[in-house]
Amino acid sequence: MLILPAIDILDGKCVRLFQGDYSKETVYSSSPIEIAKKWEQQGAEFIHLVDLDGAKLGKPVNLNIIKDICNNVTVPCELGGGIRSFSDAEKMLLAGVSRVILGTAACKNENLVFSLINKYGPEKIVIGIDAKDGMVAVEGWLESSSIDAYKLAVKFAEKGVKRFIYTDILRDGALIGPNFDSVTKFCTAVPNCNVIASGGVGNAKHVKRLEQISIEYSNLEGVIIGKALYANRMSLKDIL
Repeated sequence: MLILPAIDILDGKCVRLFQGDYSKETVYSSSPIEIAKKWEQQGAEFIHLVDLDGAKLGKPVNLNIIKDICNNVTVPCELGGGIRSFSDAEKMLLAGVSRVILGTAACKNENLVFSLINKYGPEKIVIGIDAKDGMVAVEGWLESSSIDAYKLAVKFAEKGVKRFIYTDILRDGALIGPNFDSVTKFCTAVPNCNVIASGGVGNAKHVKRLEQISIEYSNLEGVIIGKALYANRMSLKDIL
C-alpha cells in the first residue's frame, strides 16, 4: 500500500490545519522544499501537495514553490487546492506535477474533468472527494453541499475517472484514526477505481488497519499521512 506524506502549503510555509479550519493552523516549516527532500530521503514514493491558499481563493497561488519542489525531488508529486479551470490544471502539469486533484471543480464543472481526461488521460486526473457526514464539502472545505459523496464517486467512475482521494473532514488532523467504515464503503462504491484514503491517521496501527482493508478491497491503493508525521507520532521511514 502506497504511503503518501502530505505537504500543505499556506503563506509559503508547510502547515497543518485541524479539520480544514484555517484558524487552527500549525506551522511546521518555513521551507516546503526542504520537507519534500526529507520525505524523499526517508523513502517516499509519492508526495501529496496541497495549495491551501489556492483552495481558499479558488486559483493556484503557490506556483513557484510547487515548481521548486517538483524540480528538487525525483519522486512524483500530486497537487490539489484551487485548481478550478482547464488552464490552471494545465499550468500545474507543465510545472512538473504528476497528477492534479480536482475537488470543488469536479462538483461544479463536470465537463472540466472530462476535458482534462480526454487530453491528458485518466492517470493525470484525480478526483478529490472531501466529505463531512457523507456529504461533499467544497471551496477549501469552507462550504458544505447536498451532494452525496458516494453517489458522486459512482457518477465519475462511470464516466472514466480512475482514481479518487477520499477524505473524511471530521477526522482530518485529529489523529484519532480514519473512518474505516466510510473508507470501506467508498471502495465498495467504485470497485474498478483506485482509492487513496486521507484523514485521521495517528499511529502505525491505523496504517496497519488500512493495509488489512486493502487486502480485502484491492482498490484501496494508499493513504495520505500528514500531522502524524509532523507531530512525530510515527516515522515515515519506519512505517514504510
